[in-house]
Amino acid sequence: MSKIKDIVQHLESIAPLDYQESYDNAGLIVGDASKTVSNILISLDVTEEVVEEAKAKNCELIVAHHPIIFKGLKKLTGSNYVERTVIKAIKNDIAIYASHTNLDNISTGVNAKIAEKLSLRNAEVLSPKKRQLGKLSVFVPQENTNELKKALHQAGAGQIGEYKDCAFESSGKGSFLPTEKANPSIGKSNKLETVDENKVEVIFPMHLKNKVLSAMHNAHPYEEVAYYLHQLENTYNDLGSGMIGEIAEPMEPTDFLDYLKERMGLKVIKHTKEINRKIKKVAICGGAGSFLISQAKNKQADIYISSDIKYHEFFDAEERLIIADIGHYESERFTNEIFYAVLKENFANIALHLGQTVTNPIKYY
Repeated sequence: MSKIKDIVQHLESIAPLDYQESYDNAGLIVGDASKTVSNILISLDVTEEVVEEAKAKNCELIVAHHPIIFKGLKKLTGSNYVERTVIKAIKNDIAIYASHTNLDNISTGVNAKIAEKLSLRNAEVLSPKKRQLGKLSVFVPQENTNELKKALHQAGAGQIGEYKDCAFESSGKGSFLPTEKANPSIGKSNKLETVDENKVEVIFPMHLKNKVLSAMHNAHPYEEVAYYLHQLENTYNDLGSGMIGEIAEPMEPTDFLDYLKERMGLKVIKHTKEINRKIKKVAICGGAGSFLISQAKNKQADIYISSDIKYHEFFDAEERLIIADIGHYESERFTNEIFYAVLKENFANIALHLGQTVTNPIKYY
């Protein structure tokens, strides 16, 4: 039987918590990680009604996109919907897990799902993040180099874009003098030793640092491994906010807005003035995305699709592109399909339930 911690570990291998924004609260919010799971409810939000649905379907765990708790709770008196939801979940022994901005920021997450719905081609991250990559440089005897590289690559190091098992080697001579307390694999105590060595350098996502270092130590023959780490300023193109891609055939603005409605199941679209050219390049951001308007313009997008755009922020379009606000719920409700797919593939023994509770607090008349 799978346990909650198994579900958590798998979800975080796809969307690590290190990738969430500083204000976020993704992760296991309510529940005992050691509890076994037979039924999971998947939902965009967690409300009292969602917990009731989970209870009715005998679900031990709710997997959601939005965390029910963002700020610290000082009381649990049921004075608001957050407190009441948490209380109901605890009373019914239902755990709550959220994967939020960490899922937004990965290149296969929320925005990739929107790009899929719109059939965008050549989709890439709109605003990639920096300082998310590290470089390991380690010195190893030449005869142990291939074994060490294999271990590092298996730990996730050496993948750059669509290229795997990347590494750089340079050769030289290493020298050391073991003390009497040392237990050297090469050489003897109190005798200077010189060894033909390679310096192996690999790049890796920083959230894998501990895993990569563990693999290095396990595969290295030396008692004391000579290595150093750097956090890189390089842009990590597989991680960041929003996405941008192209539609197969350019469309007139009104035709594209109709297409957007149909593909995303929308009732209304709030948008700026139509531009005097066809729509080809499309920028997107699920959830609140006004912070990416300038990046969409810089990347020469014809339309930027997001939500929670404020009145004065619509002026930032400057007739250079269309800003389309499709609604927060509407932009992220297909996130449930991501959770369903990744859990179904790896946990065949667990029944997955797509939540039927409509949690959108906004109604259209």
